[in-house]
Amino acid sequence: MLSADDWQAIGLTLRLAALVTLLLLLLGTPLAWWLARTRSVFRGPVSALVALPLVLPPTVLGFYLLLAMGPNGPLGAVTQALGIGLLPFTFSGLVVASLLYSLPFVVQPIQNAIEAMGERPLEAAATLGAGPLDRFFTVVLPQAKPGILTAAVLGFAHTIGEFGVVLMMGGNIPGETRLIAVQIYNHVEALDYASAHRLSLLMLTFSFVVLLLMYSLNRHSRLNFSVGRR
Repeated sequence: MLSADDWQAIGLTLRLAALVTLLLLLLGTPLAWWLARTRSVFRGPVSALVALPLVLPPTVLGFYLLLAMGPNGPLGAVTQALGIGLLPFTFSGLVVASLLYSLPFVVQPIQNAIEAMGERPLEAAATLGAGPLDRFFTVVLPQAKPGILTAAVLGFAHTIGEFGVVLMMGGNIPGETRLIAVQIYNHVEALDYASAHRLSLLMLTFSFVVLLLMYSLNRHSRLNFSVGRR
């Protein structure tokens, strides 16, 4: 059976993943739209920055975030000036770090869906008098729905499974920053392999179910989209 500390870590992890996924969809969708449509010279550098967490070791990202948000870092100076205090080793700091390292898992699926849509639906809507915002909400978002669903699932699952950034930015504070990945590490460090196995098996099952759900939803959405175009 899972211990009280395990359940506390699970609850905290789910709360973090839900909040980060919601924020990433709100922030990542306009960014994906801009990356899919813009011809700006900044498209390449912005795309590289968004994708950076895909190739950067999580501990490296966590280390630089720790420095930037620390008492001598630029972000730390800003949060202290705003009266928020320092973010490292707090739940708010984990939210900020999670937003950055899960960003490509949300932006890229939405961007790919928008690019696959092509120009014709937007041109047709424009000829009917739809403005930019109208086209975005009535044409882009419905047709990019499979990409948005994929982005939400990947963002949620990736936030739950991250370890390196979480340990660097959040540390190991019970009830505040101790997430599932850190709790598994604690069990292994204490040679309590039975407890580590139970939590790891839970994570493995959860990851499989999430991916199965994602592929099922995508298949269903593609079928509905194909039927709708006939």
